[in-house]
Amino acid sequence: MSLEELNEEMQDSYSELGEELTVSLDRETRNELALLETALEPDETDELVRRAVHMLFQTAVDTGNLDFHLRSGYDVTYDEYLTGMTFEEMTGEDRYPSMDDERRYQF
Repeated sequence: MSLEELNEEMQDSYSELGEELTVSLDRETRNELALLETALEPDETDELVRRAVHMLFQTAVDTGNLDFHLRSGYDVTYDEYLTGMTFEEMTGEDRYPSMDDERRYQF
């Protein structure tokens, strides 16, 4: 997989999500959400879910978990995704042909 494939799949997922998402809750999640709603008193429960997604995303970025999964699946990092360029493209490594060690020093 590559950066281009990641971008394509990301755009597909984004368009499929739409504006609203229906999520089924298990007993533990429902209990935790009820406690958070009672304690934090948000305007809507949706706000807590949005915050939870933001926190999960930030934690995945901070711990390197997102990079691990992106590297495993697409051979890119989050920084590479943000810049739209791989590390090799940023440093110019992909512009030079590979060296032929047998003929390297021949003139």
